[in-house]
Amino acid sequence: MPVKKYRPLTPGLRTRVGNAFTELTNDKPEKTLLAPLKKSGGRNGTGKMTVRQRGGGHKRRYRIIDFKRNRDGVAATVKTIEYDPNRTAFIALLEYPDGEKRYIIAPQGLQVGATVESGAGVAPVVGNTMLLSEIPLGSSIHAIELQPGKGAALARSAGTNGTLMGREGRYASVKLPSGEVRRILLTCRATIGNTSNPDHGLEVLGKAGRKRWLGRRPRVRGVAMNPVDHPMGGGEGRASGGHPRSRTGIMAKGQKTRNNKKHSTKLIISKRKTKK
Repeated sequence: MPVKKYRPLTPGLRTRVGNAFTELTNDKPEKTLLAPLKKSGGRNGTGKMTVRQRGGGHKRRYRIIDFKRNRDGVAATVKTIEYDPNRTAFIALLEYPDGEKRYIIAPQGLQVGATVESGAGVAPVVGNTMLLSEIPLGSSIHAIELQPGKGAALARSAGTNGTLMGREGRYASVKLPSGEVRRILLTCRATIGNTSNPDHGLEVLGKAGRKRWLGRRPRVRGVAMNPVDHPMGGGEGRASGGHPRSRTGIMAKGQKTRNNKKHSTKLIISKRKTKK
């Protein structure tokens, strides 16, 4: 997926790097798979702001995505590749022989007119959903389930994939996009291939207004605040702020925050990569 630069007709366009959207084949979503999406603006039921830096943004409608892929043994045809404002990856519209339509997260390289299938005994080709017990070792996978039948939970964002490393007993060893190697039940499902839109990380918004269109309000740095507002605030001149920490005092940049008593900790073979 290529990106494109713009002629510097305005200051905002000078640094903007946008998506060329060459993979998309349709700009109108399937009406039967749309749902309303209500925004809270960061407020709770009484109107009090409980989450900062939220608010505004363009109105959206939610696209109902089939994360379970539970129509086994029925081949579906890819009708369109579409943009989804609620996620970074593109989505694909599938149509089954009986006329039912479903959205899935589009894998990289999936073409309109291709057929995809799910269930036991299907071929390990891009877009097919299989049990981890049947996927060939070393395959790139995405939309990975954590609990059988609950639906895809891992490797769903743009340009990500996991790798099936091995199988032992009831579990498969999967290397996740973060670098973590984790055991997942063999009865969980995953989709073959990488997710679409791999160049999403190369995009540059270009101006603060585009961030507002996405529903994000300005964020004030902690070192620019007063001591009463933030642990890193105050000081004469441009003080460094001391040890990096959050507004509530939780240490940042290096301190481990994961609960070691978490049930799933025993399923982690090696932890994710850390920056040094």
